[in-house]
Amino acid sequence: MGRMGATEWIVIGVVILLLFGGKKIPELMKGLGSGVKEFKNAAKGEDQPADSKKEETK
Repeated sequence: MGRMGATEWIVIGVVILLLFGGKKIPELMKGLGSGVKEFKNAAKGEDQPADSKKEETK
Protein backbone atom coordinates (compact mmCIF):
# COMPACT_ATOMS: atom_id res chain seq x y z
CA MET A 1 0.00 0.00 0.00
CA GLY A 2 3.07 2.22 0.14
CA ARG A 3 4.56 2.78 -3.30
CA MET A 4 2.86 3.00 -6.66
CA GLY A 5 4.00 0.64 -9.40
CA ALA A 6 3.99 1.00 -13.16
CA THR A 7 0.49 -0.43 -13.49
CA GLU A 8 -0.99 2.20 -11.21
CA TRP A 9 0.75 5.03 -13.12
CA ILE A 10 -0.54 3.66 -16.43
CA VAL A 11 -4.10 3.50 -15.10
CA ILE A 12 -3.85 7.08 -13.83
CA GLY A 13 -2.50 8.23 -17.21
CA VAL A 14 -5.34 6.52 -19.10
CA VAL A 15 -7.94 8.08 -16.80
CA ILE A 16 -6.43 11.54 -17.32
CA LEU A 17 -6.45 11.04 -21.10
CA LEU A 18 -10.08 9.98 -20.99
CA LEU A 19 -11.11 12.93 -18.84
CA PHE A 20 -9.24 15.72 -20.61
CA GLY A 21 -8.46 14.40 -24.07
CA GLY A 22 -5.16 14.57 -25.92
CA LYS A 23 -5.49 18.19 -27.03
CA LYS A 24 -6.17 19.66 -23.59
CA ILE A 25 -3.22 18.11 -21.74
CA PRO A 26 -0.49 20.36 -23.25
CA GLU A 27 -2.59 23.42 -22.40
CA LEU A 28 -3.00 22.22 -18.82
CA MET A 29 0.74 21.57 -18.45
CA LYS A 30 1.59 25.00 -19.88
CA GLY A 31 -0.74 26.65 -17.38
CA LEU A 32 0.69 24.59 -14.54
CA GLY A 33 4.25 25.51 -15.54
CA SER A 34 3.50 29.23 -15.70
CA GLY A 35 1.75 29.04 -12.34
CA VAL A 36 4.77 27.38 -10.75
CA LYS A 37 7.08 29.99 -12.32
CA GLU A 38 4.94 32.83 -10.94
CA PHE A 39 4.90 31.22 -7.51
CA LYS A 40 8.70 30.92 -7.48
CA ASN A 41 9.06 34.56 -8.53
CA ALA A 42 6.66 35.66 -5.80
CA ALA A 43 8.53 33.58 -3.23
CA LYS A 44 11.79 35.27 -4.23
CA GLY A 45 10.14 38.67 -3.88
CA GLU A 46 10.44 39.66 -7.52
CA ASP A 47 7.78 42.15 -8.52
CA GLN A 48 8.18 42.05 -12.30
CA PRO A 49 6.92 39.18 -14.43
CA ALA A 50 9.53 37.16 -16.30
CA ASP A 51 8.41 38.50 -19.70
CA SER A 52 9.18 42.12 -18.83
CA LYS A 53 12.65 41.18 -17.57
CA LYS A 54 13.47 39.69 -20.96
CA GLU A 55 12.51 42.94 -22.64
CA GLU A 56 14.75 44.98 -20.30
CA THR A 57 17.86 42.98 -21.13
CA LYS A 58 17.48 43.44 -24.89
